[in-house]
Amino acid sequence: MKPISEQIKEKPYLGWLLFIATIIVVFILGLFASSVIERRAEAVFAYTPQVEYDNREPRNEIWGQNFPREFQSYYQTADTSFKSKHNGNAMIDMIDVDPRLVVLWAGYAFSKEYNQGRGHYYAIEDIRNILRTGAPKGKEKSPMPNTCWTCKSPDVPRLMAQTGPAEFYKGTWDEKGHEIVNPIGCADCHDAKTMNLQISRPALIEAFQRIGKNVSNASHQEMRSLVCAQCHVEYYFDKKKVEGVQYLTFPWDNGFSADNMEKYYDDINFTDWTHALSKAPMLKAQHPGYEVHMTGIHAQRGVSCADCHMPYKSEGGQKFTDHHIQSPLNNVANSCQVCHREETSKLVESVIERQDKIIENRDKLEELLVRAHVEAKKAWDLGASENIMNPVLIDIRHAQWRWDYAAASHGGSFHSPVEIGRIISTGLVKAQEARIKLARIFASLGFNEEVPYPDINTKEKAQKYIKLPMDKLNSDKKEFLKTIVPEWDKIASEREKNYSISIN
Repeated sequence: MKPISEQIKEKPYLGWLLFIATIIVVFILGLFASSVIERRAEAVFAYTPQVEYDNREPRNEIWGQNFPREFQSYYQTADTSFKSKHNGNAMIDMIDVDPRLVVLWAGYAFSKEYNQGRGHYYAIEDIRNILRTGAPKGKEKSPMPNTCWTCKSPDVPRLMAQTGPAEFYKGTWDEKGHEIVNPIGCADCHDAKTMNLQISRPALIEAFQRIGKNVSNASHQEMRSLVCAQCHVEYYFDKKKVEGVQYLTFPWDNGFSADNMEKYYDDINFTDWTHALSKAPMLKAQHPGYEVHMTGIHAQRGVSCADCHMPYKSEGGQKFTDHHIQSPLNNVANSCQVCHREETSKLVESVIERQDKIIENRDKLEELLVRAHVEAKKAWDLGASENIMNPVLIDIRHAQWRWDYAAASHGGSFHSPVEIGRIISTGLVKAQEARIKLARIFASLGFNEEVPYPDINTKEKAQKYIKLPMDKLNSDKKEFLKTIVPEWDKIASEREKNYSISIN
């Protein structure tokens, strides 16, 4: 083979081709090198701390100076524009949509007001505004304990570190209004020094300890669900653990199912409230999202909460977790379609189909429960004895627990439709058993007429039916928001000026 120099002499165009090819290769290598250097520079900018702060720093804006991408995506939880067939992220007055809830919760604070939750950005605003926390002013105290603040703010782990959980839970909700002002955010889930996921609420750790599990042994993937499970769970306030304290407790000692937790409550004779109409010893399910998720196919396949609600995303060459915590239906491409190859419309239709079927049966259970409460009241009015009514009241308690567990488990009809369907079906059986027993009681009392279903087709009618003084409740809350809340914010602002921060 001839040397390349001779080939070029014989065919000059080969030299030009070689020259051009060399330029192209050098140009591509230059672009590659430039990209690497740029990405490294971005990495340094993204992860080199701009400020240093205490591990209990509650202000998300301060954390955001070091992690701008995560912070900017977190602030998108302020967006309330997404709507699906069943809810979304806008505030919805749920008892206006479904007035039967007022009767189901008669005698309990939820009958006053119950709204669909908005994004984490609104956690403080929404708990201040809700009628359930009352309108504390002067000597007037909130009807709720300080325990109700637990899941609302990174100010909570700050205060718990100072006083311990029992002292934090002690007292009424209004006592810490000036201390808890920052909405759910960074310090709730992350260690400030390492940025590792951490559990900042002791109730979760204590619950696992009681069943012989150590949260510190959890994998990173498990932690991507456990940080959510600090709050998105069933819980109750144990008034016997520490004297004078409503101690936050997860009822997992017997297991995580609705039946296991029902047995736990029955065994300790726990009651959230006595129903104003039926006098049944009631249970109020909170939001057992984690427990229901664990019974579904996604959890069985190792999918975490964050995989769907906080999927990874890339921006400027950086991969990070999207902190715009939201419904996967508003982010199908990054959530569902990472694993599922169906079209977006097909995936959404599949979710809605499950929701429709679950809600159809859940609504029927609601109607039966309203009838059971009203009929039980009639039995009392006719002179039924406590001894003969007790079996009825237990059936009502168990039926409504199942309804509430299904209704309050946010996304339950998607997370675990088979389990939610089972729970509702057993609730239907319990409700009907209660009504059959009531029919026998009516017969024994000489009453053989139909108990009329109440006129509760609007929220106003339902609240009037259970004798709620809504005008006064709303007026008092308006005055509280006008006079007390600004004072809380003023005190908090002065305190936060003294927090230690150093700029690098």
